[in-house]
Amino acid sequence: MGHRLLASVSALAAFALLIPRPASAQPQTAAAKVKASGKAWTPPRTPDGQPDLQGTWTNTTITPLERPAALANKPFLTEQEAAAYEKQTVAQQTGDRRDGGPEVDVGRSYNEFWRDRGSKVIGSRRTSLIVDPPDGKIPALTPAAQKRLADAREQAQGHATDGPENRNLWERCLTRGLPMLPGPYNNDFQIVQGPGYVAILHEMIHDARIIPLDGRPHVSPGIRQWLGDPRGHWEGDTLVVDSTNFSEKDNFRGSSENLHLIERFTRVGPEEIRYEFTVDDPTTFTKPWKAEIPMIPAEGQIFEYACHEGNYALADILRGARADEKRAAQDAATKLKE
Repeated sequence: MGHRLLASVSALAAFALLIPRPASAQPQTAAAKVKASGKAWTPPRTPDGQPDLQGTWTNTTITPLERPAALANKPFLTEQEAAAYEKQTVAQQTGDRRDGGPEVDVGRSYNEFWRDRGSKVIGSRRTSLIVDPPDGKIPALTPAAQKRLADAREQAQGHATDGPENRNLWERCLTRGLPMLPGPYNNDFQIVQGPGYVAILHEMIHDARIIPLDGRPHVSPGIRQWLGDPRGHWEGDTLVVDSTNFSEKDNFRGSSENLHLIERFTRVGPEEIRYEFTVDDPTTFTKPWKAEIPMIPAEGQIFEYACHEGNYALADILRGARADEKRAAQDAATKLKE
């Protein structure tokens, strides 16, 4: 996916030369529009009185997580800039292009029929999903984290195909991980509420999170899970989900098992949930950081994501590696005979 990400960033950075608009002209969020209308909006309630977040929602957007360096002083796009960026980005990202030769074509992997990455920037037209730090960038890694990631890269270079455990969690159909960021496809989330619990089903790799709301403590630090150990509570109309106990085998942007993730879900309008998350991992990042993504109603329902049933690629990767090793051993034996 790297070439697609670079293309998106390059397209967005092209707007750095445009004149920034005044702060007074910044676009309104859904909550601001409701306030400006003079009409109070009250979120619906579940039978037990919780703000009703239920439904199937999508966070699809082409707004990047981090703001490109060229746009350091431009947190928002104008309406005209956003329209131009959307058009240019969609044209650059499309898998239906046939320029660049066979290798480039194979690298695109799928055509657009299978994609779900959207064609719009988020509603407020921010140039990054990150809202804190104000520069829209992930804070620097600590020296310990830099060493840990360098060691992991070195290990991966020599042992990436030793066995299935050496492949990433997406390839192994284990989890897409947290936080809930948009990807190239399968960006739908179904929220279900019941007395004492909230459940969130992620379309991608069938992740299901069961979040208790009864104030129970986190499980023992010795118990580690792919999606952490979530605990929820309500702050007014906002659902706050506190997750710890992540596995060291999973990471987000280099995070460690010490990751502390705080997520906030707020119904800000009839057709929008504001999803916010704060990443706090002092062993990885020099300071906490926060992002915000709108979620809007998704069309249709979530269907089964049958990952393992069709996961031929993982077996083929390992089979190819064994074939290479066999060939190398045969070549070595031939040279010895000579």
